[in-house]
Amino acid sequence: MAFIDVHNVKGEKIYERDIKDEIFNVSVREDIIHQVVRGQLASSRSGSASTKNRSKVKASSKKLWRQKGTGRARVGAASSPIRRGGGVAFGPIPRDYSFKVNKKIRKAALRMALADKFKAGQLFVVDNIHLEEISTRKFFGVLKNFDVDNALIVTERADENLEKSSRNIKKVKLLRAEGLNVYDILHHEYLLFVEGALGIVEEALAR
Repeated sequence: MAFIDVHNVKGEKIYERDIKDEIFNVSVREDIIHQVVRGQLASSRSGSASTKNRSKVKASSKKLWRQKGTGRARVGAASSPIRRGGGVAFGPIPRDYSFKVNKKIRKAALRMALADKFKAGQLFVVDNIHLEEISTRKFFGVLKNFDVDNALIVTERADENLEKSSRNIKKVKLLRAEGLNVYDILHHEYLLFVEGALGIVEEALAR
């Protein structure tokens, strides 16, 4: 059984709590993490690039001039891809870039990402983060107590004061436990859990 320190918002250790070995003490496989991150990034692509082919261009289909006798090259409709204003040949069309990643693989990758942060000493647990008012300065003070400036903060529930206080700080992102994902964990140097959120994640990943 592994243990992790729980701190208050001043960065002071107040007690220890146990964490599940099947989540925070697993071996890390880069191929699994890579597969899940690729899946996340592919799913986030809009796939909305679009062009008009010759059938979608608004133009007359009449032959522009007769086939022979003019001394000019033969020509077809004005919508031909070789003419200015014509359709695009083999251009992009809207598509879905996402691909399926097995649920067990996604959970395994999330466990590995959490284990990697824990083993690297880049995972902190705080008993509670509560701001009486919206204040970027006060929120930045909390981060300073932990000596972090590039962090993903995972909370138990929605907190408007916390969300609005953190959104103007670069390299800091606030997520609820339900939205925790591999890409955001790896994209930030440190991971800061509110203790209640850690419990939710442990319960979800231990199944």
